[in-house]
Amino acid sequence: QVQLVESGGGSVQAGGSLRLSCAAYGYAYSSYCMAWFRQAPGKEREGVAAMHTAGGTTYYADSVKGRFTISHDNAKNTLYLQMNSLKPEDTAMYYCAARWAGRLSALCWASSEQNYWGQGTQVTVSS
Repeated sequence: QVQLVESGGGSVQAGGSLRLSCAAYGYAYSSYCMAWFRQAPGKEREGVAAMHTAGGTTYYADSVKGRFTISHDNAKNTLYLQMNSLKPEDTAMYYCAARWAGRLSALCWASSEQNYWGQGTQVTVSS
């Protein structure tokens, strides 16, 4: 049974930073693409960053390019999202997700195409 557990959310002022973590249990880490999604109240869930666990290229939504960095540590089976220069519009519940995949593709950041989800961690940015 695959399990994804997020941590690292919290409240921060605009311009601040947070690092989210997503610990993965129960599967061979190298055959998945993984992504961070977020969902604000009244809005659809959107993919903000994605990567394949074998490394290589990454994907970022335009709204977070240059501010967020996705990375992973294979030894720890953990995915990270470093969020800098946070804005109030970044306020949302953040989820990590995993999809069986041999490579990174647009399916990796499509909400409906994920195989596994974490429970979410709240990020609140005040102005």
